[in-house]
Amino acid sequence: MNPNKALWEKGDFTRIAESMRESGEALVATLGITPGLDVLDLGCGDGTTALPAAKLGANVLGVDIASNLVEAGNARAQSLGLTNCRFQEGDASDLSDIADDSFDLVITIFGAMFAPKPFDVAKEMVRVTRPGGRIVMGNWIPGDPTLVAQILKISSAYSPPPPEGFVSPMTWGIEDDVIERFAAAGVPEEKISFERDTYTFTFPAAPSELVTLFRNYYGPTMNAFEAAEADGRDAELNAELDALFTTQNTSPDEEVTSIPATFLRVTVAL
Repeated sequence: MNPNKALWEKGDFTRIAESMRESGEALVATLGITPGLDVLDLGCGDGTTALPAAKLGANVLGVDIASNLVEAGNARAQSLGLTNCRFQEGDASDLSDIADDSFDLVITIFGAMFAPKPFDVAKEMVRVTRPGGRIVMGNWIPGDPTLVAQILKISSAYSPPPPEGFVSPMTWGIEDDVIERFAAAGVPEEKISFERDTYTFTFPAAPSELVTLFRNYYGPTMNAFEAAEADGRDAELNAELDALFTTQNTSPDEEVTSIPATFLRVTVAL
């Protein structure tokens, strides 16, 4: 089985995505989406950004490698009566079933960055975007002190080393790497812009309960805990994550968790 597919089908990312809905909707509101725009949401999960785009009148296709998330996305679209939004299984590094120049806007918020073969991912995103269209990526930043970069950093310290040739998804948070990948796909540097943005995880319970969700349902932390348990270090890993979530929580309410995380927003004009 494709290891990336196995990773994202392992848990139930819908449980994590619940804490991401508000920021997903706010981000989509900044994209200038108008009725009739053709939008591809790549690595879409269960529709945190795809569904808000469809609510604004866009024709949205969500593509994700995890079949359980595709199923959940279609169920959410159906429950909302959004006939202009559908989800299908696919790999961001090979979108061979999608024709050239199919979309006005390709968005991928913490999605395509996790696909292997980043040069292929950039090439495919450029290929399926129409001339005059845009690509907007949200990517976590390596070494950043905020939540997700630190979750992945802590998790990797407890996990087995990656296979030879593995390219870290966090390299999508490095501007020079992004420029290199899109340049190889024929996009000049002046067509690529960057800004630091904030995404907030909002959860109706204490930080320790959000840690439990990540432990039980988020593929990378699930793998880290499995490796840590084998070494008798799972309590140590849990304590590290608990301290991280608690110190980064900005909510004054003990029964609400609100944690802002910095990411690199990439806009490519074609």
